[in-house]
Formats: sequence, structure tokens, C-alpha cells
Amino acid sequence: MNPEDFTDDELRLDPGFADRFERDDRRPPAKLYLISPPAIDAGFAETLAAAIDAAPIVSAFQLRLKGIDDHRIAELALPLQAVCAAREVAFIINDSIGLAKRLDADGVHLGQDDGDPREARQILGPKAQIGVTCHDSRHLAMEAGEAGADYVAFGAFYPTSTKETKHRPELSILGWWSTLFEIPSVAIGGITPANAAPLIAAGADFLAVSGAVWNDPEGPAAAVRKFAALEGMG
Repeated sequence: MNPEDFTDDELRLDPGFADRFERDDRRPPAKLYLISPPAIDAGFAETLAAAIDAAPIVSAFQLRLKGIDDHRIAELALPLQAVCAAREVAFIINDSIGLAKRLDADGVHLGQDDGDPREARQILGPKAQIGVTCHDSRHLAMEAGEAGADYVAFGAFYPTSTKETKHRPELSILGWWSTLFEIPSVAIGGITPANAAPLIAAGADFLAVSGAVWNDPEGPAAAVRKFAALEGMG
């Protein structure tokens, strides 16, 4: 299946597309993919550890810090990387292939302007987890899969204050992807325990969450437990 053969309009499927096919019961339960707050301090390692330890549903943590240089990010990353390694949670660097290489991170997440998955694979090696932002585009997702991405990220599904968003995919893109492809999908954008259920039901393999965890009035650990209580999380 060559993505160049289709336009997004041609790929736009009806919301019930996935319902035509038998669900794969072997697909594992959805997991949490934590994204760091936009700013952190030295004490954040304890906060991260508490969140991960709250429930066995966190599979990955992405360090996403804007507006500071790589040397400072590297300093902040080391204790967080140790927290993740001790708990077998993948430690992912946002945007920078070079920084991921420098830190020997478990992987890198690439926006559409942050590099090619093939280049990342060559630099980071066969075991690296490489994710690609695909917004609301089936075309971009298929391109990422062909380029060797380990997961594709769709969003923003809901309004979010974490970053500026221009794309708002429909839930059907998750069902379409999970029906036709084995590469996992990540749903991102404004996801909370109150609105996550439709994303899980639609076929999201991971829920990327930031503010809903770090800003929960009861604390990050309580937020993770709320996600863990949802049907389809595990």
C-alpha cells in the first residue's frame, strides 16, 4: 500500500469503517505515554517516579522542553532517565535526534519538521523507538510507517494548552489505523480521564498525556490511577 497513491480526501473513511472488521482481541490494553511539563526543576524526578509507580500503565515518558539549550536539557534528563530505566519505562527525547544519541535515550519523537525516521534509525540504531507526529493525516502516517517508525501519533483530539495545534483528527482515524496496520498509534491532545474512553474504544494503543497528569489537583499519582481505572487500560 503506497501512500503516494492516495490523497487525504480519498483516504477519508466513514466513522464506522473499523466496525466492518473483526476486532483483534490479541491487541494489548492501552497504555499511558507521559509527556513532561513544559518546565521542570531538579525535584521533578520524584514527581515522575510517583506518577509511574501509581499504576502499571505507563510505558513511555517523553522529555519535551522548549526554549533551553541541549546542555541544560541533558542535565535535567539524567535523573529522569534513571527513574525510567529502573521502572522499564521508555525514555524518549522530543525533536532532537542528536540529543537522543548523546543521552543514549530509548528513542526520539519527531515532528514533521524534525528529521526523517530513516536518518534517526541510522543514527540511533535498530533498538531505538522512533515516533512520528502525523496530525490528522492518514497519508503522513503511512509514510511514517514505510520509513520505519515504531509508532505514529495522531492529534490533537481535544483542545489543549500544552502546545499550539492546527489539526483535529476524527476518532475514525484510530480505528482505521488499528484495523489495517500493526504499528501502534498514539492519541494526543487534551486527553483527560474524563474524555479518554472514546479514544481507547476507537483503537488508540497509547494515550499521550501531559497537563491532565501534572496539573491534577489531587496530584500526578492520583491522575494516573484515574486513567488506570478506565476500561481498556492495562
